[in-house]
Amino acid sequence: MKKVERINVIMRYINNRAHFTISEIMQEFNISRSTAIRDIKEIEAMGMPLVSEVGRDGGYFVMTNSVLPEVRFTDNEVKALFIAFMATRNQQLPYLKSRQSLAEKLLSLISENQQENLVLLNQILLFEGTNPHNPDILDLSDTPHPILEKFIQTLLLDRYLWITIDEEKAIKSYPIYLLHLYREKSHWLIEGYDLKEEKKKIFSVNQLQDVTPYSSKKRVTEQEILEKVRKQEKVINLVIELGPKAIAQFKKYHPIKVTLSYTNPYHSTAVLKTFIHVNNSEEITEIVNWLLFLGEDMKVREMPEKVLAGLQERLHLYRGNC
Repeated sequence: MKKVERINVIMRYINNRAHFTISEIMQEFNISRSTAIRDIKEIEAMGMPLVSEVGRDGGYFVMTNSVLPEVRFTDNEVKALFIAFMATRNQQLPYLKSRQSLAEKLLSLISENQQENLVLLNQILLFEGTNPHNPDILDLSDTPHPILEKFIQTLLLDRYLWITIDEEKAIKSYPIYLLHLYREKSHWLIEGYDLKEEKKKIFSVNQLQDVTPYSSKKRVTEQEILEKVRKQEKVINLVIELGPKAIAQFKKYHPIKVTLSYTNPYHSTAVLKTFIHVNNSEEITEIVNWLLFLGEDMKVREMPEKVLAGLQERLHLYRGNC
């Protein structure tokens, strides 16, 4: 590790600790005592407010309520930050305006030579979804719906929420406890516990119309909710047997996070067991499409009625078209 890079890392190490000793610095960075003392003196000269303690157990501590020196980035750290920015483009992430200002500040902090390197990286590296004709890191063409930022701001205040969803035939509102907000297959999804129906549900942010904190005189505690979710997740409602052709199809594509349990030593037959959210119409449609994709080389042991109805409808339409 070069001296400048080592001193930067030591500064961060020191800043994250209330107290440290020369021996700890020597051991952490594999340097001699004289090198450790010399580095600490240089860090003090830069303005980091260190106070030494005399005695057998003596060392250094950072003075509180003091102005610390500016953060300095190594060449590799700058490249790592820049590539991270590039990788998030066209992903419809929240706080894109903040990302834009961060990128501008980052560019203003680095040298002209570093800027040229980043320009070259920007021209060469293309990530999924990047427009090769407009790879500007400051471009905000991938801005998501403003409701996403509003949703995040609200959930930071309270995870008990009242959400309004635009469903296929009507606008409906749900009191939920937020479990997770995640992105999957280019869509933002809300995983929440429906406080009225007392079950876990998945909602699409694309269908979200409004969100407000949910105030209720009698709240179910977080611990009670998580316990109920844990018990519900144990309820398996889809069980299918797969033959060799269906197993081959499964390996090509499976939209749900599940593993196969092989039933013979040759891995030519298997059983799949999982839980399907029957209140999510998008998930039902996806499961129906996937089961048709697996083909005829499978046998259903157990299946939710809504999934069965979707399969029957699709097969009826298929036969009618034939």
